[in-house]
Amino acid sequence: MYVDLPEKLYYTMGEVSKAFGVAASKIRFYEKEFDVLQPKKNARGNRKFTQADIKNLQTIFHLVQERGYTLDGAREYMKTHKNEIGRFEIISKLEYVKTELLKIKDSL
Repeated sequence: MYVDLPEKLYYTMGEVSKAFGVAASKIRFYEKEFDVLQPKKNARGNRKFTQADIKNLQTIFHLVQERGYTLDGAREYMKTHKNEIGRFEIISKLEYVKTELLKIKDSL
């Protein structure tokens, strides 16, 4: 799953939910269910997601929505298969390159 976000230090909940195409409640739910997802909160309680949080969210979405894992299964997979998660990042980058190449092809 490729997520189109600009390079920034922190992302708001609105930016993240729009990029993933889901409601903010789903992201908050995943935050409660997965320990690896720990966005910073400011004094008002607004969540600020880092690049690491975005990568973890991509992994969670890939496992749960694309590969059909249960939440428990995805949690266990993330703990035991850290090497394969690196492969997922490579696949995600290749998907990005593919989408960019298709954009260039369409513009020609």
